Amino acid sequence: MRYLSPIVAGLALAVLATPGLAEGPRVYAYESGANYCPTGLQPVSLNGVICCGQPNQAQSYQQVMAHPVRKKIRHHRATQVSARAHLDCPVGAKGCN
Repeated sequence: MRYLSPIVAGLALAVLATPGLAEGPRVYAYESGANYCPTGLQPVSLNGVICCGQPNQAQSYQQVMAHPVRKKIRHHRATQVSARAHLDCPVGAKGCN
């Protein structure tokens, strides 16, 4: 009875860790115009390195690396102010034309 608790905890830890280890590295298809890989293989990205292989992910590397948030574009309306509107100079003062 005394040894049952560590054994159960060890088995639970092994069961929880198995799916993470079984998945393996994520191999993404790499979109490119030219394919210099042997027949049956295609350009893939494995940990950021482009090589030949079979992808195991549905998305391409470019789709994964694209930022999901679009920037909001702000439109500024230019205000028009005439030059004569702010010139209130007495006759003969410097700087007034």
